[in-house]
Amino acid sequence: MPVSTTPRRAPDTAARILDVAERLAQVRGYNGFSYADVAAELRITRASLHYHFAGKSELGAALVSRYTARFAQSLAEIDARGLDAPGMLAAFVTIYAEVLSGGRVCLCGILAAEYETLPAPLRAAVTRFFDDTGTWLARVLERGRAEGALTFSGDPADAADAILGGLEGAMLLARTRADLARFGAAAHALLRCVGA
Repeated sequence: MPVSTTPRRAPDTAARILDVAERLAQVRGYNGFSYADVAAELRITRASLHYHFAGKSELGAALVSRYTARFAQSLAEIDARGLDAPGMLAAFVTIYAEVLSGGRVCLCGILAAEYETLPAPLRAAVTRFFDDTGTWLARVLERGRAEGALTFSGDPADAADAILGGLEGAMLLARTRADLARFGAAAHALLRCVGA
């Protein structure tokens, strides 16, 4: 078998920086890591970090942008599966459970906890994440109620906020107890509130 002479492309430095910074932010929070932490883990200089991201604010904005795009893609994949509303809600919960099972919490959830200390563009990006996610959830809830698959009273947007806030909080509680089952129990209770 001939040996390929095509060199393997190393992962893009900017992507590697984002990967490390995302993990650190999801574990420690935005204020819990520095450029020095990222540089040390990647064994690169801080100057190299600044080459790719002028400052931590720009790095944070890129983190949220990438995370939001991936999350939106996950929601689009749920939409494409042709599930009923309860199935869509269960798939939505699975996104959160998978993040938590990796020893992390939702990036935008942990950033929301630090909201007042974040740079303005980062605060706006976190707000957009929750607005967009809440809009998707409200649409699923409204459709489910119209089809008779879900039973809840009130505005679907309010129910969406309750589910979203409940899942974010359930992640934090499960993390403090190192007990993934607690997240699952809380998520199941949340979905029962809307009849799923």
